[in-house]
Amino acid sequence: MKIYVPLDSAAVALGADEVAAAIGSRAQVVRNGSRGMVWLEPLVEVETSEGRMAFGPMTVADVDGLFGDLSQHPKALGLTDDLPWMKGQTRLTFARVGVIDPLSLSDYRAHGGLVGLERALQMEPAAIVAEVTASGLRGRGGAGFPTGIKWKTVAEAPADRKYIVCNADEGDSATFADRMLMEGDPLTLIEGMPIAGIACGAVKGFVYIRSEYPVAIDVMQKAVALARAEGILGASVLGSGRAFDMEVRVGAGAYVCGEETSLLNSLEGKRGVVRAKPPLPALEGFLGKPTVVNNVISLASVPVIMAKGAAFYQGFGIGRSRGTIPLQIAGNVRQGGLFETAFGMTLGQIVNDIGGGTLSGRPVKAVQVGGPLGAYHPQSHFDTQFCYEEFTGQGGLVGHAGLTVFDDSADMLKQARFAMEFCAIESCGKCTPCRIGAVRGVETVDRIARGDMTAIPLLTDLCTTMKAGSLCALGGFTPYPVMSALTHFPGDFARAKEAAE
Repeated sequence: MKIYVPLDSAAVALGADEVAAAIGSRAQVVRNGSRGMVWLEPLVEVETSEGRMAFGPMTVADVDGLFGDLSQHPKALGLTDDLPWMKGQTRLTFARVGVIDPLSLSDYRAHGGLVGLERALQMEPAAIVAEVTASGLRGRGGAGFPTGIKWKTVAEAPADRKYIVCNADEGDSATFADRMLMEGDPLTLIEGMPIAGIACGAVKGFVYIRSEYPVAIDVMQKAVALARAEGILGASVLGSGRAFDMEVRVGAGAYVCGEETSLLNSLEGKRGVVRAKPPLPALEGFLGKPTVVNNVISLASVPVIMAKGAAFYQGFGIGRSRGTIPLQIAGNVRQGGLFETAFGMTLGQIVNDIGGGTLSGRPVKAVQVGGPLGAYHPQSHFDTQFCYEEFTGQGGLVGHAGLTVFDDSADMLKQARFAMEFCAIESCGKCTPCRIGAVRGVETVDRIARGDMTAIPLLTDLCTTMKAGSLCALGGFTPYPVMSALTHFPGDFARAKEAAE
């Protein structure tokens, strides 16, 4: 009897380790990744003749029932693949997460792993770059820059050494896709790294993981060692004669190191502060050499593109937003978790149909899309399709595709203050608009909270300055939540004046 119990951090926080220990030696326990249904964690799966049957949320007290009539178990949910959450997805990047043993190469190969790398090894570097470009893949870390163009820039840059750097410093609130991928299918990310290296002429790579992800760090380190031992990494990748190796580096807790140039400084052993651009990292990055800096999901999407072709991947999505996106749904929501789908679903469908509405049962007031630097969207934006261009048109951004739901009890004036306070705390201090602007922003919002409406034009001017003058997205994007709160929820600001009077 084989039973799957997630090693995913969210599942572990909810008791997965205790459930696995309670099963003990009575069955073969496989510690898999999460299926993404966080509200059902720990989600345990039992392998049956009909397929894997899901049970959750499981407790230690529920374990004995797994060894009786499964159909009568009080936590029985049915076959995992038949659950609405799973059937509604288009899983490309996350196809193996929750399905396989994350550290089993045979399991990985049995589910289509390494096909993309094997194909890439038979191609010229320029052809790999062309394939990724044609797929329409854009950076999934937030900026949405075309991946193929970045790779082409590095590939054509003259240098004796080049590097591939994976940004796994996932610090935004309501984002956990990078963590889930690294914990549940690390070999997909590892497969994407040498493909990028071969395409761009790099033989060395780094995965920079935030220190707050101990499980992801442990799984990635073990997976890299496994890949090296099996010839996926090293002097001759899969016996091809082409070299590529990589290592895991751990951050030190700075939010700003999610910005690529701060990350590179940290990777070099320096203080994590933003570098002025130009020069771009693609021309002068790690140790002054041309460097590809891509997000986890960007690199992990490359193997399926190489395995099935650019046209296959490009066939999903709308407009210039191609492929799939792992939505991360959190906040005051009934069904929080990760849901991978093609670009194009509306915001209302995501919140109401997938997320199930608010956990409190109260009406949705706002949805913040794109992490703590993302805009707050009212219900009037619920017809907006989830893609880069549509959200830009609504004064927002897709970011890392994290969504935080708020019900009608939320005070958007307080949320605007939080955005400025967050920026003030996390600023690296390199540029004045961010370092000073955020502090002045907190003070200005506090004036409004005391009923001083003359401070609103000052807040608007301050946001304009921060957006135009900051060196990186921390200061440059902080105005998004502030101005969207002011624009879409003016009543919360007006009530401050009424309260003061």
